[in-house]
Amino acid sequence: MREYPKIQSIFKRDEKTHKFIEGEWSRPEFDYLKNNMWEATEKIDGTNIRVDWDAENDTVTFGGRTDNAQIPTFLFAKLQDLFPKEKFIVAYPETSMTLYGEGYGARVQKGGGNYISDGVDFALFDVFIDGWWLYRGNVEEIAGILGIKCVPLLGTTTLSDGINLVRNELQSHYGNFEAEGIVLKPFVMLFNRKGERIITKLKHKDFEDVK
Repeated sequence: MREYPKIQSIFKRDEKTHKFIEGEWSRPEFDYLKNNMWEATEKIDGTNIRVDWDAENDTVTFGGRTDNAQIPTFLFAKLQDLFPKEKFIVAYPETSMTLYGEGYGARVQKGGGNYISDGVDFALFDVFIDGWWLYRGNVEEIAGILGIKCVPLLGTTTLSDGINLVRNELQSHYGNFEAEGIVLKPFVMLFNRKGERIITKLKHKDFEDVK
């Protein structure tokens, strides 16, 4: 099961304080693309979840962001309810795929109860099929077919406007509380020289007292 790539923060960090050094981009691609349009989605404060569907063997496998990550038992039970193999057999009998999403809700993180006070859920943010990362429209289509949620889409923005959005205490789609941040992908999917997908994240806490 393919691990989800670590998302690169937008700026370099001070070696002593570990705070952002605003204006010192962590990758040259971010500087080059800063005025282009990026797709923004809300970053949910939860835990990274992988759902792997093997169409050849009719098996569904669950994992965290890495192979060593542990999934809480109560969240694992929810995933089993959301993703029975019979659902994939009917919808995608010949198409293997890996779904990437956020497990969130009560007891998942310190503020998980803000999202769901008495339960947990899964929100899809990426799908990988046969060497291809899918665009948002295709991700939404798969979510609709499987009857699951997607992370909230906030629209398009430049990197500078995205920073201001997060710095100004963006309200979460899930209720009257501050969003953890946003995830940004170029409106047209791009990769660097190493074949890594260009993607970044902005967390509100990283812009408090930025150097």
